[in-house]
Amino acid sequence: MSGVVSNATPLTYLAKTGRLDLLKKVFGTVFIPEEVRAEVVDEGKRLGENDAYVVEKAISEGWLKVVATEAIDVAVGLDKEVAVLSLAKKLGLKVVLVDEVLARSAARLLDLTPKGTIFVFLKGLEKKEISLDEFLEALNQLISQGFRLKEEVYLDAVKEARKIASET
Repeated sequence: MSGVVSNATPLTYLAKTGRLDLLKKVFGTVFIPEEVRAEVVDEGKRLGENDAYVVEKAISEGWLKVVATEAIDVAVGLDKEVAVLSLAKKLGLKVVLVDEVLARSAARLLDLTPKGTIFVFLKGLEKKEISLDEFLEALNQLISQGFRLKEEVYLDAVKEARKIASET
């Protein structure tokens, strides 16, 4: 099976920046557990967040798939991220989109490969779905929307984006 399992944060911020479609272009099929759908769509709509409707539309289009799963035991104290990791193990997928540090550590313990929102933008740049200027704009939009990003991570992302852009 191909595709990726995503947590709420990448979905939310990709939708907030108007680039949720990058997930489809980069990974094809994106799977989310029911808990993530409830957090992003149900709670988002209750709070009046426009990104909730964008994610709901992707679910109705069929490329963003909601799958029920049973939680597996994870050695570290996680909340909703357990469902994401459990779903990836259930589907036999290696890559999980999670931005939270603890969730990334737990993913590695489970022999999964954690990637984040910025990775999606970098892959979009690599696949020529976005330009370097669009990447830089998206990075700034993330920050303006409240995405927490350490300065060194920001600088590394820009450096990597410039490298990708010069190779393509």
